[in-house]
Amino acid sequence: MSRPPSPSRRRIAELDVLRGFALCGIVLANIHPIAGGPPEPEPAWMGLLVHQRFFPIFSLLFGVGFSLLLESAARRTSSPRLVLVRRFGALLALGLVHLFGLWPGDILTFYAALGLLVLLPSTWLPRPAVAALGTALVIASVVAGGERLLMISGLFLCGSALTRYGVIARLGESARGIAMTGLILAAGAAVAVEIQFSGGGDPGFGRRLAVAGLLAGGVYVCGLLLLLKTPARGFLRALFEPLGRTALTGYLAATVLVLAVDRVIGVDVPFWALAAGILVVEWLFATLWLSRFRQGPVEWLWRWATWAERPPLRRLPAAEGPPLRSRSEAESGEGGLDRERP
Repeated sequence: MSRPPSPSRRRIAELDVLRGFALCGIVLANIHPIAGGPPEPEPAWMGLLVHQRFFPIFSLLFGVGFSLLLESAARRTSSPRLVLVRRFGALLALGLVHLFGLWPGDILTFYAALGLLVLLPSTWLPRPAVAALGTALVIASVVAGGERLLMISGLFLCGSALTRYGVIARLGESARGIAMTGLILAAGAAVAVEIQFSGGGDPGFGRRLAVAGLLAGGVYVCGLLLLLKTPARGFLRALFEPLGRTALTGYLAATVLVLAVDRVIGVDVPFWALAAGILVVEWLFATLWLSRFRQGPVEWLWRWATWAERPPLRRLPAAEGPPLRSRSEAESGEGGLDRERP
């Protein structure tokens, strides 16, 4: 039985910018593995700026998005966990198609499975327990040499806890806490990166890389959030927000584009140039698409599967008034997530 309608909530632009930024790093890191060519020496800046720096951001944001959706589902229906099951089931289906049809390095299947096994059960836990368990899993991952399953599970829970404690809702407020956190993380990252590069061949390298990646990723997040409070906000939103709002479409499309260039066109270009070209194409597509439609194409299908109700896609011209919202959006307030802050 549906609950009474609740006030709509505006889309959090900071999350879209962070998501778009993380997508850029993931595409850059995945170019060579997707192409499947012979190993090539990588420039030092990849180890310094890219490797293991972006998947922690994506994983944290996944946990954040999970709890935001849970809040919306709880306002709409008396069975919000069923909405989450459909959400993860649809993501699992997409991941399996990507995994077996395009690239065996797919991460969506992994995210969907951990969503069902880790995030969904966490909804029965109080938020202090979620925060403590998430932190413990991240620490356990580092101790275990950067074990990916533990790391992603822990970051999922930490992201969920940030939403449940109201941190995400306050991203647009005072920059003091963000700046202090960023300075602490930067000091730790400087030491961790130095240790990472001084011990690349020993058995503990995985642990060093995991710590450096976590701290550097945290610096990226804090740095971007601070820049979004400066006059650079407009530029950063224009650059990363379209990619962030179509991140699932972009992740899948990047695989198709890399395979097309590598296997069909056969152009031999540096991996970083190929990544830049793909991201430019995806940014142009996302910008043009979002000027007419409310969500990316895959995001729209994902929302349809999540709510078991077809959501509106096309934007109405301004002269025709605001877009009509479906019953699911009107009741959950999720329609407000598609509107930008002033």
